[in-house]
Amino acid sequence: MKILRIVASFIIMFVLVGFTGCQSQKQLVTETKVAAPPSVETMDAIVYYLKDSNNEMYLVREVHKTPKSEGVARAALNELILGKPLTSGAFKVLPKDTKILGIKIENGLATVDFSKEVLKANVGSSGEMLGILSIVNTLTEFPTIQRVKFTVEGKAENAMGWWGHVGLYEQPFKRNLSPVYEPAIWVTSPIAGQTVKSTFKIKGNARVFEAFVSFRLKDSNGNILAKGSTRAESGAPERGGFEAELTFKPSSAGKGQLEIFEESMKDGSPINMVIIPVKW
Repeated sequence: MKILRIVASFIIMFVLVGFTGCQSQKQLVTETKVAAPPSVETMDAIVYYLKDSNNEMYLVREVHKTPKSEGVARAALNELILGKPLTSGAFKVLPKDTKILGIKIENGLATVDFSKEVLKANVGSSGEMLGILSIVNTLTEFPTIQRVKFTVEGKAENAMGWWGHVGLYEQPFKRNLSPVYEPAIWVTSPIAGQTVKSTFKIKGNARVFEAFVSFRLKDSNGNILAKGSTRAESGAPERGGFEAELTFKPSSAGKGQLEIFEESMKDGSPINMVIIPVKW
């Protein structure tokens, strides 16, 4: 009887160990099936939305991350139609069911063919021209496009009654940044994460008092390595492009941030600051 009890105990232990092993193996198999989602390559799409503030309507410029695409112009327009504005109070003008039937770019002219749903936009007479410029400025962010023309369902005459108040008789349209109020400053060079040399150019656009734009380069400890200022082509309430050159003497490889800003008329403190992380 004693021997039988010992044998029975071994059998029970064997079953329990086997069951635990099966559970562990099952858990291991389950975990190996869980994989990290594949990374999606993205690109920057620059789009222009409308905003109404203090009974004044204007444009805002936004940089959106979109899936990388070979058709960058189409991707930017799709983001203009389907994307979500990031600026508080900004809104879209193109109806969400608008389709881009085709884009032809030739000799700097982009001809965009929209579906008929584009004509359903309802922004009032004050917003119609800005709505057109939201499309034009979005497309002319690309250096291959200087002018933009619209057709609807393949025909230019279908677009002549565009949104009821503004016809398209003056097209093709050209880029116009004067009604872009936000942000006050944006920078096109250098870009975030760029490795800069001891002398590099700063380029951008500003809507600031007396066109005065300041900049400074800081290291990772907050020390100012170099600073300077420049003037935009126009001062507020107009916009103007600006370009400057900054020279510094790095003692070794490092990283920091470039700060571009307007000096407050009240106390000289930085306002409307743009921060660009850089390396050297």
